[in-house]
Amino acid sequence: MKSPEVSLSDVTIEEFGLLEQRLGITLRVMNPNDADLRIDGVSFAVDVNGQSFAKGVSNKAVTVPRFGEALLDLSAVSTLGDLLRQLAEFAKSGRDSVQYRVHGQFYGGGLNGVPFDSKRELKLPTLPLVPVPPRRPPVGSV
Repeated sequence: MKSPEVSLSDVTIEEFGLLEQRLGITLRVMNPNDADLRIDGVSFAVDVNGQSFAKGVSNKAVTVPRFGEALLDLSAVSTLGDLLRQLAEFAKSGRDSVQYRVHGQFYGGGLNGVPFDSKRELKLPTLPLVPVPPRRPPVGSV
């Protein structure tokens, strides 16, 4: 059995707390095998630019059809330290892309843990420069 191909499809913020953030993570799972892939458990982690970003587990069930794909909606937890480290690194790097890695294992259907490990690069859009008009002195000032 070949390992499934996994990529991030979406990331949303579900809860934002002082110490932890709960993220909604949607994984796209592609099954390159000639048999359905029945999943009823997953443990996973997301790294951004080589640093730990979020971790999660789930007992959601999904069947990925043979030679098909499915979306798996999960929850993950990120700490404030992880988030601040990522923001600081990004601010000083001047990068126009973000590298991420999604890795973990699927369980279920007699599977004794099917590993997955995917690395991708996300190009960030270039924002247009908006000219800022010169500042005028307040009315009535000399």
